Amino acid sequence: MGLRIALFGQAPFGRDVALRLAEAGHELVAVHVPPAARGRVDPLAAESEERGWSLYRHKAYRRKGVAMPERVSEYRSHEADLNVLAFTTVILPPEIVEGARLGSLCFHPSLLPRFRGGNALAWQIIEGAEESGVTVFRPDEGVDTGPIVIQKGGVSIGSEATSASLYFDELYPLGIEAMSEAVAAVADGSAVLTPQGNAGASFQGLVDDGVARIDWSRPGEEIDRLIRGCDPQPAAWAEYDGEVYRLFGCVAERAAHGAEPGTVLDVASQGAMGVAGAGEIILRISRVRGPGGKKLSAGESGLSPGDVLR
Repeated sequence: MGLRIALFGQAPFGRDVALRLAEAGHELVAVHVPPAARGRVDPLAAESEERGWSLYRHKAYRRKGVAMPERVSEYRSHEADLNVLAFTTVILPPEIVEGARLGSLCFHPSLLPRFRGGNALAWQIIEGAEESGVTVFRPDEGVDTGPIVIQKGGVSIGSEATSASLYFDELYPLGIEAMSEAVAAVADGSAVLTPQGNAGASFQGLVDDGVARIDWSRPGEEIDRLIRGCDPQPAAWAEYDGEVYRLFGCVAERAAHGAEPGTVLDVASQGAMGVAGAGEIILRISRVRGPGGKKLSAGESGLSPGDVLR
């Protein structure tokens, strides 16, 4: 049986979830996408306009922590059977989350209850998790604490994985499958809600510039994970000569170097540069964004052997 779905999401993931649901016979009665930055086109919004789905572009649904009456009234006019939260970054009030006849389903890129919070991808790499996966759950009043409907794991986090590669190469396609299966289960009445246990539960805050600041006194392995976890956003950073340098594309190499951690050891003209890490680790950095604001190859960054990042 096809459901009337209100979808809250954005980006290619939101678009592909919407397309999969439409192909399965569900009706997209409303698509909510945050306003785009100037000059950028959101794929879900563009797809909605092309297909004639009712599109709403709101920055917020709450004011001072309270539901905005005009947003709730607008939402109720959808008469949705189910809300699907596919990569949404807005905070929805309970009046909307619990407003559909069959409630809401939300996607999360980790194996809940581990790595709750808004930057689960980054923290899995930063904390050295070995396995990842996706979860579709029924939201409640907590942060990513609601009962689980579908969970798919078995994704190994490789030694060179970044937040971007973990998401796009592994969790993105898995997430679309999980969302599709969860909606199908709700539609045919076979969905089983499994409460999250407390064993292994964790919550991590957002990865901001405070988290992304490199502390060269930390073991080289930790710095490697920090750089990869913060790639592409917000990008791990250090300073040289009073300027900020953000590092991307890190591969750790175990080798003795005898240099102060943070020292640039070598720079290939068009390739990576080696930076000394504590514990006989050399960090091979392929891309750098320096004072000019552009992401360049390490060889074009202006950094030279002997420079020390602080």
